[in-house]
Amino acid sequence: MQLDRTLTHRLHALHKLTDIATARAYQNTLGLSLGDSRCLAAIGALGGAGGMSVNDLAHHANLNKSQASRAAQSLIDQGLVTKADSALDGRGVALTLTRQGRATHRRCMALIAQRNDDIFGCLSATQRQTLSTLLDRLLQANAPSADST
Repeated sequence: MQLDRTLTHRLHALHKLTDIATARAYQNTLGLSLGDSRCLAAIGALGGAGGMSVNDLAHHANLNKSQASRAAQSLIDQGLVTKADSALDGRGVALTLTRQGRATHRRCMALIAQRNDDIFGCLSATQRQTLSTLLDRLLQANAPSADST
C-alpha cells in the first residue's frame, strides 16, 4: 500500500489543509486563534449553566490540558469567559461564557457552519451523509472502551 493512500495519511493531510484555512477565518472574522476559537465553541456548546472544567474543555476541543488551560486564560483575558470555583469539585474551576462571549460564540458557530459547507461543498448530500455515517462508525470502533479507562 502506498503511504499517500492510507486513511491516516489522507485524514492528516485534510486536517492540515482545513486547519490552515479555518485558522485564517477565525483570526479574520473573530480575532481569535484556532485554539481559542475551538475552546470558545466547546464552552458555549457544552458548558451549560454549570460551566466546563479545563479537563472537559481539553477533551471536547481536541487539545491537551496545557493548551486548553492557555486558551481558557486567553479567553478570560479577552472578557469572553469567566472562571469560577467548581460547585462539583472544590479543586476545579468552571468556565462559562460572558455576555460578550455568548455573542462571539454565535458568530463562531456561524463560521463553523460556513467552514463545514466550504469543506464538504464538493460532496452531494448523499455523499455527506455516507461520510458522516462512516466517520461515526470509525470513531465508535476506535474509541477507548470503558474497561480500558
